[in-house]
Amino acid sequence: MMLELRPERLNLNDGKSHQFSICGKLLVADQCGALYWPAEKTLIVADLHLEKASAAAARGRHLPPYDTRETLTKLAEALDAFDPRFVVALGDSFHDRDAVTRMDPEDLTILHMLQEDRQWIWVTGNHDPSIPEDLGGRAVDQLQIDGLTFRHEPRPGRVTHEIAGHMHPAAKVSVYGHTVRRPCFVGNGRRLVMPAFGVFTGGLNVLDDAFQPLFGNDGLNIHVLGQEGIYPVAARLLRGD
Repeated sequence: MMLELRPERLNLNDGKSHQFSICGKLLVADQCGALYWPAEKTLIVADLHLEKASAAAARGRHLPPYDTRETLTKLAEALDAFDPRFVVALGDSFHDRDAVTRMDPEDLTILHMLQEDRQWIWVTGNHDPSIPEDLGGRAVDQLQIDGLTFRHEPRPGRVTHEIAGHMHPAAKVSVYGHTVRRPCFVGNGRRLVMPAFGVFTGGLNVLDDAFQPLFGNDGLNIHVLGQEGIYPVAARLLRGD
């Protein structure tokens, strides 16, 4: 049975956020799956996949049609917590090209309210290669800020100074006979892959072969999103699916 990830299960200190560095840049990973860069007053999120449920419904798979509102509410809470001047959405913010046409008008209003008094940057992804202009913000293929490159899909090989999404990393952890599988941040001090922020997104185990071209045998820094906080987890505790 998959149990909630709680501090008493892993013998870790509880914390809603955790600081670490990528290429010397101090970043804050939050329990909600967002990343904050204090020096740049920038909040980064990846893979919102807005309107995933409505896309599934169109194919005959009925999911509760609340994913967009829940994801936007979660994003609003992160904005309230960090009050960033800039927001970077790292691609696949929308589940498909027609997602915006299916959005509830109230959800569109909420999105525009979240953009008020801050600069909003959409990094395009494979699900949303273009962003309608009336959504506000600025759309780019990738973005560079003070030496770090932000893109949707991480490049294979020994790339550094990169923060990306796309992979939906998740960690399966086993401690004291208990097993849990949760979204996570995965990095090695030189690059970072962020968890999917959307509430209906799945996850790919960080031990999957797909991560090998990104990190090789350089070691993994894992920060797992738990029920009550975010927890660094040693690689020796990771388990494959």
